[in-house]
Amino acid sequence: MFNFTATPPLSLYIHIPWCVRKCPYCDFNSHEARDGIPEDAYIDALIADLEQDLPAIWGRTIETVFFGGGTPSLFSPQGIDRLLCDVRARVSLKPDAEITLEANPGTVDHARFQGFREAGINRLSIGIQSFQPELLKKIGRIHDDHEAIAAVKAAHQAGFENFNLDLMCGLPGQTQTQALQDLQTAMELQPTHLSWYELTIEPNTWFHRHPPQRPDDDVLWEMQQAGRAQLEAAGFERYEVSAFARHDRQCRHNMNYWQFGDYLGIGAGAHTKISDAATQSITRMAKQRHPRNYLDSAHSAARISSSTRLTPQDVLLEFAMNALRLDQGFSPAVFTATTGLSYTDIETIVNRGVADGLLDSGDGIIRTTQKGQRYLNELLQQWMPDT
Repeated sequence: MFNFTATPPLSLYIHIPWCVRKCPYCDFNSHEARDGIPEDAYIDALIADLEQDLPAIWGRTIETVFFGGGTPSLFSPQGIDRLLCDVRARVSLKPDAEITLEANPGTVDHARFQGFREAGINRLSIGIQSFQPELLKKIGRIHDDHEAIAAVKAAHQAGFENFNLDLMCGLPGQTQTQALQDLQTAMELQPTHLSWYELTIEPNTWFHRHPPQRPDDDVLWEMQQAGRAQLEAAGFERYEVSAFARHDRQCRHNMNYWQFGDYLGIGAGAHTKISDAATQSITRMAKQRHPRNYLDSAHSAARISSSTRLTPQDVLLEFAMNALRLDQGFSPAVFTATTGLSYTDIETIVNRGVADGLLDSGDGIIRTTQKGQRYLNELLQQWMPDT
């Protein structure tokens, strides 16, 4: 089975499930805040949730914290401050821990950003998606291009030196010229990180029931290649399929996911993955998904909606789904350290990927080739059982 000599790095994810309006493409656990947000009650629930999870992480240091949603910026700076103080009182945070908060341009201003920074947030992730007003309307965003630009300027004025802008490509009716204009506008706002990813149609979304007309695969591939060249020419290095960063500004929290590190998730629908060297096991848990059910159960074991011990085959596929997205790839030693498995467990799969031109392992580091990046789903099929 597994053979851990040490446990991987550990992150903390905090889920804030409310938003102003559900976007038609969104399949995240988000709920429209029609009747207001029970902020204090939810913070109490988060801390109760964390306290019950503490035995699983005794003695371990948390290296990154990420507030995701939903729209975490709907919470008040005072609420975020209280929550972070309570977290610090219960767990060991690395002195230079990266603490990220997702923000929607339609829910923030300078004073709010200033409050978040004073509370301890040191990195923002601002969901722009596009600077084209007509495209923003098509994807149901609550902000326009002027609000998006104003939000980024407010982040600068509040003293945030490290922030990400989220942009999408492949939007309904989007041309390559519009996509490249979005990137240019974003770069002029001087972020340290850009997430530029394809709009995908997920089950249980409005777009799944009413599919929009999107660019075809060949047009989208050309758009992505042109955008990548534009970003790299401006000093943004791609380090993951859809993530670009200035030097040494990669998102440490997401890197921990992609390198198959451990993470503790608190909040409605949050997920946890914990490796235990003592029991030589990896456990995945999920919390109650609906905010009402989570609030009702947060002080008891009923807050956990599922708990599963992963099998080696589970781990092989999950590792591949993350690590193969990284441009830097992974070494056999990293694979063994983070999964507790032997490299021989994947050697045949890697050799097959190399033979198909989807992987490269010439320098002892396993990476996806350009062909492998384009056909990543097909590559992952090789890591599934009975392939």
